[in-house]
Amino acid sequence: MSTPTPGLPQYQVFAIRYATRDGRRANHFIGGDAHDAPMPMDYYLWLVRGAGRTLVVDTGFAAEVAARRGRTLLRTPAQGLALLDVEAATVKDVVITHLHYDHVGTFDSFAQARFHLQDDEMAYATGRHMRHRQFNHGYEVDEVIGMVRMVYKDRVEFHRGDADLAPGISLHRIGGHTHGLQCVRVHTQRGWVVLASDASHFYEHFEKKRVFTTMFNVGEAVDGYGTLQRLAGSPAHIVPGHDPLVMKRYPAASPALEGIAVSLHESPTDAA
Repeated sequence: MSTPTPGLPQYQVFAIRYATRDGRRANHFIGGDAHDAPMPMDYYLWLVRGAGRTLVVDTGFAAEVAARRGRTLLRTPAQGLALLDVEAATVKDVVITHLHYDHVGTFDSFAQARFHLQDDEMAYATGRHMRHRQFNHGYEVDEVIGMVRMVYKDRVEFHRGDADLAPGISLHRIGGHTHGLQCVRVHTQRGWVVLASDASHFYEHFEKKRVFTTMFNVGEAVDGYGTLQRLAGSPAHIVPGHDPLVMKRYPAASPALEGIAVSLHESPTDAA
């Protein structure tokens, strides 16, 4: 059982569900799956706050992209944050785990933010591999260009590998799904929680060492599961990036936010 580290701030961490889509098991594992069963996918952004800090992890997508890609937008990321009394336009720090459309869309809603990004991710998203459909299909060109514009405005903080953002908050390059994918480690009242983002789309990926179908480096992805385990207080402290079970395993942030936002700093109610 994980315990907090003395002397470190204990942050609140929330997963905010902003969109969803249908899917089947074969869609989510390289090599397919023997069980042809439904496996829907949820879309989240994450909020970290405490010790006088507010940090947002990823910025989701908006209605136009949702319609074009066949996703069901439940609320905009900014609307989701507002339900937790956070105004997107005032947030000072945003971690972009990677530049796929569902993690960097609506970045322009964060008018005052500095964006934290891995060097490898920008190089990958603007480099030679984007010639190929199997690598570029997760990116929206205008969003990548938009983030380049943020670089020219000195609003992107680049990181190379592991980095401490604040006491009790750190970034860790994982790779795999994209070349510069990073996760976020946060110190909470129940110990170290790891926001895996797409280092593990579903619990089943890191639990069974299987990998998602969109993948740049399978070896890095599988090694990344070990990194998630090392960084987290326990497997129950790893939060996957798209699993609907997150909304079932953690308590709602408030009764009014049932099915919308859950408290990841609290122990899961169902870790089975």
